[in-house]
Amino acid sequence: MKSLTRPARLAPGARVAVVSPSGPVPEERLEAGLDLLRGWDLDPVVAPHVLDRHAEFNYLAGADADRAADFQAAWCDPEVSAVFCARGGYGAQRMVDLLDWDAIRSAGPKVFLGFSDITALHEAFATRAGLVTLHGPMVAALDFLKNARTQEHLRATLFEPETVRTLTSGTGDALVPGRARGVTLGGCVSLLAAELGTPHARASAEGGLLLIEDIGEEAYRLDRILTQLLRAGWLDRVAGIALGSWVDCGPYDSLRAVFADRLGGLGVPVVEHFGFGHCEGALTIPFGVAAELDADAGTLTLDEPALA
Repeated sequence: MKSLTRPARLAPGARVAVVSPSGPVPEERLEAGLDLLRGWDLDPVVAPHVLDRHAEFNYLAGADADRAADFQAAWCDPEVSAVFCARGGYGAQRMVDLLDWDAIRSAGPKVFLGFSDITALHEAFATRAGLVTLHGPMVAALDFLKNARTQEHLRATLFEPETVRTLTSGTGDALVPGRARGVTLGGCVSLLAAELGTPHARASAEGGLLLIEDIGEEAYRLDRILTQLLRAGWLDRVAGIALGSWVDCGPYDSLRAVFADRLGGLGVPVVEHFGFGHCEGALTIPFGVAAELDADAGTLTLDEPALA
């Protein structure tokens, strides 16, 4: 696994487009998030269909074609330096293949930010465009709106990425001790499993530092997801694993037993409680960057800043 192309860091006054590739967005939370971005001296522009609701499926932010068109137009706008997702939910998989990836590649590297269901787009940018992306808080997400640590870590990553080359949650523990080097990838583990068998899916996590988290998946479901990845050979020769948040997934003791059983036999370092994903104070994690994972210290040290 090779490092991917890093987009340029943001500068004051940069224009950032806000899109909704997945679920519907509460207007009041969107406005609060836009105000925060303006406070960072960014110029946020909202895509036309961000506040849409699908006519039949209330879990989608408008029609697939409209969500894809918003994304395409934002990415290909030469005045836009970054594309931020408004929220996750569900729907990115329905629109990812409607995007013109040749045009996206031609538009050049830009900052892309989101998490949760946006995992499908992180994987697409890695496999189809070869770009580093940021797994981090979304514009209308409560953690971004209310948590100072989340805000500051994202702001530093966007504007001063050299100041956050070593990532630590302060609570990381070694499930399997050791150090490993590789290229970061990951996201919502259920979305990674759902990518298997699709035309542009990553063949495996070989040589990668896999950072995974999820929400609302009980222990047996996480067992099933990890077992599927194991049976498919997707975890063969993975370099190391970091476990993030598991909100609404049940008692952590039960989850920890699943992780130890399903991941402990891989013979690679595994760190838990790493503080990214759906938790409060979530870290912003770059995907596609070479790094070292130290499970004992609970740190992820990037070889170079997330953004150029």
